[in-house]
Amino acid sequence: MNGNLSPRAIATTRGVCRHLADRGMAPVTEVTLATGRRVDVLALGGDGSLLVVEVKSCAADFHSDGKWEEYLAFCDAFTFAVPPDFPTEILPADQGLIVADDYEAAILRPPAARPRLHASRRKAVTHLFATTAARRLRGLQDPAVADRLERSA
Repeated sequence: MNGNLSPRAIATTRGVCRHLADRGMAPVTEVTLATGRRVDVLALGGDGSLLVVEVKSCAADFHSDGKWEEYLAFCDAFTFAVPPDFPTEILPADQGLIVADDYEAAILRPPAARPRLHASRRKAVTHLFATTAARRLRGLQDPAVADRLERSA
């Protein structure tokens, strides 16, 4: 994980995850959805809500990647997260916006109101969240099984 991310994306993701954890959410990074698309951050709230955070490190990153709208069907809330010097005016004004650095983050725009996920989709995404987190934790605790756990995902 993080192998293909720029240092700016890694720093932004770290700040976002710290911010979410401080607010009682459990974030997991680089989660591959059933569609094969990978979200940057999937966070589970204490109330069972699911938040997807799409990290953009620069304007070119945003302009070259239009798949973020596909993530909307897998979450209750969606937001972009960008570094402090990002030109935020290029982002869709109807989506959430977090500005983050390596240490902290600030919400500039809360996520837009969205319909709650259907129960079957919520169950599937929550299961994906749990199994992804459990496999990674097991891999940290027992590195000898890390490859086997990722292959069985």
